[in-house]
Amino acid sequence: MWPRTIQRALVAVLCLIAVSRVAGVDAAPPVGLWERWRAHDANSARKVDHGAWEVFLRRYVRIGPDNIHRVAYGMVTPTDRKALDDYLAELSRTPISHYDRAAQLAFWINLYNALTVKTVLEHYPVASIRDVPGPGRLDQGPWDAPLIEVEAQALSLNDIHDRILRPIWRDPRILYALSCGALGCPNLQPAPFTSDQLDHQLSQAAMAYINDPRCIQIEEGQLVVSSLLRWYREDFGGSDRAVINHLMGFAEPRLAMKLQQFDRIDGDVFDWRLNDATT
Repeated sequence: MWPRTIQRALVAVLCLIAVSRVAGVDAAPPVGLWERWRAHDANSARKVDHGAWEVFLRRYVRIGPDNIHRVAYGMVTPTDRKALDDYLAELSRTPISHYDRAAQLAFWINLYNALTVKTVLEHYPVASIRDVPGPGRLDQGPWDAPLIEVEAQALSLNDIHDRILRPIWRDPRILYALSCGALGCPNLQPAPFTSDQLDHQLSQAAMAYINDPRCIQIEEGQLVVSSLLRWYREDFGGSDRAVINHLMGFAEPRLAMKLQQFDRIDGDVFDWRLNDATT
């Protein structure tokens, strides 16, 4: 048997190899502003009704002792599946370009999350959302598939994520509001995002994820973060130092003090298993 120090070194090397392999496969699509979705009415007082989505979330989101929010996909009734379909159909008919910015942001976040849940339900049971077939490679998931029309325009999850939300609002907290259906993602919140609570909800989502081990792990002088922070590195400032500063802004005091010791990030991890409460 090799000495414990050598064993630990070998484990560390294998972990780094695993991370590097993931880095070669997982990459965020580039940001590309879709100009037509910048249209809005700053004077509009119209609100989007997300009540049906709220009912669904309260029935099927389960908060575990590990503080991970899982969805009881296997328990969703046919009636509630139809209610989810009807909600998405209503969003599809919404002339969102005539709403103000706050209503639009809540609209797109809720649409993204509800579409993700609907997509999983349509292919359930699956071990990972990446097992859901898409228009490209089978192991790359459904993100580029056109899933809905809004204002007669076909949209994919990546369109909403990378051509609307990220480039128009340029607020990295939005990334913590979007749940991709994996355990490694930020939590799917048990209530919809609303235009009058957005700032508070976005900050709460950021704090919840950043102070969770899924986002930050510090062991033996190594800083390992969620791959989310690598994929969207530019949104957080474009450098390791900028990412760390961003994390410190939402970290609890004890964690923030630990982060002060680091100038670089040593690795990243991500759990692609389905956020399934049924199992």
